[in-house]
Amino acid sequence: MIVTLLGLLALLGAAAPAHAYWEYGHESVARIAWEQMRPNTRHQVGELLRQGRLLETPDCPVATIEQASLWADCIKPLGDRFAYAYSWHYQNVDVCKPFDLKSACKDGNCVSAQIERNARLIADTKVPVRERLTALAFIVHFVGDLHQPMHAGDHQDLGGNRVAANYGVVGGRANLHGIWDGWLAERAISTPPSGPSAILAGLSAEERSRLAAGSVEDWSREMWSKARDLAYKTMLPDPCGPAPAERPVLDEAEVRAMIPEVRANIAAGGLRLARLLDDALGPDHRAPGQKRDR
Repeated sequence: MIVTLLGLLALLGAAAPAHAYWEYGHESVARIAWEQMRPNTRHQVGELLRQGRLLETPDCPVATIEQASLWADCIKPLGDRFAYAYSWHYQNVDVCKPFDLKSACKDGNCVSAQIERNARLIADTKVPVRERLTALAFIVHFVGDLHQPMHAGDHQDLGGNRVAANYGVVGGRANLHGIWDGWLAERAISTPPSGPSAILAGLSAEERSRLAAGSVEDWSREMWSKARDLAYKTMLPDPCGPAPAERPVLDEAEVRAMIPEVRANIAAGGLRLARLLDDALGPDHRAPGQKRDR
């Protein structure tokens, strides 16, 4: 009984994140990208970030790439000024149907389409600095969003927001989306060796190259698959069937099993963001969809 209680208390302690995904996760993706991008790319990103006053959002600074990674969420309370971007943080691709990104991205209003759009804006040196900086802040955040699977997969439940679930002994209004956004992400990133630099250092050059490869659509399909096969199925044996009679619980063993997967998502997001920025700010100013030499 005592051992069980101690285990539950340990899970509860780990379940009280100092930062949720929308902070710690995004900052970690951004830091990995910063460390991985080419020196010249880092210089150009820094030059853009130094123009943060042009955004006229003093309460949402972008002085560092970590701050920029939070900007797209920080501006949400500004209401009508940025209301157009609300649907750009996710894509509701049904996990119970064949992968269909086109239907989920009508008129470009989804996270993958906006990643590509903002990469093109950054790559176009004729675009005013303010617009390129806005695009940079958006893309740093949106690549992080895409690599949280519950922003890439859905089953008519707002990406798991309507799936009530417990994270260990944490219940209340907890849900599947929030578990992956917050407690699980914080636990994974802070598990030793902890932090974004350690996550990156744990990958070989070959692993980094493999993770960075592919297109935005490839990454969308990968995260959609993880939403279906990991996030939903861990909590719901049949994610396409009826709702369970009892509130599902992500227990300690399942949390431990998910930690490597979440760390891989964080690493992939950072490496892919670095590649997008290296391409956009490189000598050829390449954007997604253009031919690559490597």
